[in-house]
Amino acid sequence: MSERVLIRNGRVVAAAVPSEMASDGHAPDVLIEDGVVKSICAGLPDDGVRVIDARGLIAAPGFVDIHAHLRDPGLEYKEDIESGTRAAARGGFTTVCAMPNTEPAMDTRSVVEYVLREAAARAHVRVLPIGAASKRREGKELAELGDLAQAGCVAFSDDGAPVWDATLMRRALEYAGAFGLPTIDHCEDPSLAKDGVMNEGRVSTRLGLRGAPPASEEAAVTRDIALAEATGAHVHIAHVSTRGAVEAIRRAKSRGVPVTAEVTPHHLTLTDATVAFGANGGDELVYDTNAKVNPPLRSQDDVDACVEGLLDGTIDCIATDHAPHAVIEKLCEFDDAAFGISGLETAFGLCMRLVHTGRIDVGTLIERMTAGPVRALGLDRHVPGIGTLAEGSLADIVLLDPSAEWAVEPERFASKGKNTPLAGVMLRGAVVMTIAGGRVVHGAEVGVA
Repeated sequence: MSERVLIRNGRVVAAAVPSEMASDGHAPDVLIEDGVVKSICAGLPDDGVRVIDARGLIAAPGFVDIHAHLRDPGLEYKEDIESGTRAAARGGFTTVCAMPNTEPAMDTRSVVEYVLREAAARAHVRVLPIGAASKRREGKELAELGDLAQAGCVAFSDDGAPVWDATLMRRALEYAGAFGLPTIDHCEDPSLAKDGVMNEGRVSTRLGLRGAPPASEEAAVTRDIALAEATGAHVHIAHVSTRGAVEAIRRAKSRGVPVTAEVTPHHLTLTDATVAFGANGGDELVYDTNAKVNPPLRSQDDVDACVEGLLDGTIDCIATDHAPHAVIEKLCEFDDAAFGISGLETAFGLCMRLVHTGRIDVGTLIERMTAGPVRALGLDRHVPGIGTLAEGSLADIVLLDPSAEWAVEPERFASKGKNTPLAGVMLRGAVVMTIAGGRVVHGAEVGVA
């Protein structure tokens, strides 16, 4: 049985209370018992409970990441379940969905069972597996989707390998739909994006690097929407990054097509200029391999479109696409560097740029990192009470300081992946404490009375 915990003096956001303040002007207390939110009410007694003073902080539901690479099994030199979920806890995430690009791929019941067994033994936060859509993620033959669903998968995806065979994608949607699960696609036309290492545009031309055009994403998104409309099955578009993709999804939703979408913190805040000059800017060309990601960082117009889409609900949620790599995989020529950014520990601080510049309010940001991802994949049917902060919900809670400034120091990451373009960048907005299932998993010594 877990201890009783009382969170006092915090500003509660996304809770089932009439307002953020009680009628007498006091912030409501949050009482946790046995891993569940027992009560949200001002003036709760503190006898026999551990009191956490959240004065000046926001108390919100724990973040939910529906797109993270834990690399386990087979690629533990990049990340493993223990290190990846410790990084998640530091980033305020209490649930992460593990993508299937492991070795072997998560395309059989035995691999899914391994992940769940390791998570039960070593994870700091909840892990939900996403199964491969095709065997070995090769896009040639469907995986045993029914078996994977029974083993505990919450969705299917070939992750970084787009399911480009349209017939196979249609069959995946049909079979996944029969089990009530979404199919997640990395939307990229490989014939258009072939050999591209960054966004095609003025910056790639200046740097002399091969570009992947926005059309490669938009063509694949349009195809997936057509297949979802034809089958009536739910398709989820991973890491949207272009204006054309946002507009296609918006039109599809207006027609009632069962499509959802996510966007990453880096596609909401960084542009392809980061590759050239680094995240802090400057005049010297740096060819920053830590800014090499797939889909690539795009133009400012694309970033603006993604923010607009997130605000109006075209894009359902924020997902990190946490992609940790070993140092050697980034410390090389740009063409040879691995794609991906280690993003769990910087997600909230980076997204808070949108709040501090007035582009989004903090309540909407929190919703897009909690209830939004749960709704997008229907995760509450697997874990009731996830992504909310209300009486009777799971005690997955994060305490946030929206004003705290901190410098990104990759060498201090809990993740094995130190690959971030944000090294040395000052962010404003910090995760102070993370509580998963009623247990403090990050920041245990902060604010405890």
